[in-house]
Amino acid sequence: MNTQEYIQIEEQYGAHNYHPLDVVITRGDGVWVYDVDGRKYLDCLSAYSAVNQGHVHPKILAALVEQAGKITLTSRAFRNDQLPLFYKELSELTGYEMSLPMNSGAEAVETALKIARKWAYQVKKVPRHQAEIITCTGNFHGRTITTISFSTEPLYRDDFGPFTPGFVTVPYGDANAIAKAITPNTAAVFLEPIQGEGGVIIPPKGYLKKVAEICKKNNVLFIADEIQTGLGRTGKLFAAQHEGVRPDVTVIGKALAGGFYPVSAVLSDKEVLGLFTPGEHGSTFGGNPLAAAIARAALKVIVEENLVQRAADLGEYFVEQLSEISSPHVKEVRGKGLLIGVELNEKAGGARRFCEALQNKGILAKETHERVIRFTPPLVIDKETIDWALPSIREVLNME
Repeated sequence: MNTQEYIQIEEQYGAHNYHPLDVVITRGDGVWVYDVDGRKYLDCLSAYSAVNQGHVHPKILAALVEQAGKITLTSRAFRNDQLPLFYKELSELTGYEMSLPMNSGAEAVETALKIARKWAYQVKKVPRHQAEIITCTGNFHGRTITTISFSTEPLYRDDFGPFTPGFVTVPYGDANAIAKAITPNTAAVFLEPIQGEGGVIIPPKGYLKKVAEICKKNNVLFIADEIQTGLGRTGKLFAAQHEGVRPDVTVIGKALAGGFYPVSAVLSDKEVLGLFTPGEHGSTFGGNPLAAAIARAALKVIVEENLVQRAADLGEYFVEQLSEISSPHVKEVRGKGLLIGVELNEKAGGARRFCEALQNKGILAKETHERVIRFTPPLVIDKETIDWALPSIREVLNME
């Protein structure tokens, strides 16, 4: 079957909840993917940062195959021999005392919101069911009813109410707005250190540090959503570390399993995650032995291949090179590490046509918020490959 035949079947039988580029991928290797017609592409999206370690990394693949031949699922009704080691290695790497594994990033977000509310009632003594959580405009934390309840994107919300109460929204990047929004019932401030889906929006310098100070002063939890930004993507293990900030709770996912399996986790210390008691929260698949074995291998690859530093060095180079491109269409190039956004002018005609043109030149990138092209290749990319891509990117950004 060829590309058009696959697309026709997908359009006929699948719900139309995405608008993908018309490329049908059948194989991946490192930073490269191949379509069903034999064409080769540089992946500059990395499945929204899920494949930081590159496609089908051999060490993660070996861990998957080995564990899949032993046991894949026990449920949390029984213990398994992979989860304890995953807990330990995750704590040693991140510095948090405890973790709670789930599957999707959205599940981990829901978990963090639940524990923040319980902390508010049990520790801060907020009146039961009166807890408030402060969120920011332009956020993206998932697609569940609760997470869209505090989204400011009409497309995500319009036909899906009624919404979950208990959230207060303030402008992103404005720490003073957070300070003003805090009340005695505030349980947490919940935000992304860099808004990836929002268009690679980087807050003003010092913002995260000030937010952390405000939270500490007011006895409020600071929760960072590092699902896209975490595990090396921005040139630090966590993006909050660029300002020396250690949030009370950090939410991770995506690259936690290197693209092989949905694995997410909530990280915190015992004073927060220790509040959960048996039966209050759970997941049949969360923490299963296959997931834990894959995640352990994925974390080892990040450390052993020095991917955090690679992202810092190559990201700086990539941003520098993109910034030097002279194009009437480009408004701004911004990024941290290998999380890079190229924002186009209003007259450029939208980012989609540029992504389609890049596809024709063997580069896969994706538009976000209509006018931003994201360049987020796997962290295993090298300088030579970036140099290979730059002439095509330059040509596309200068097209009519």
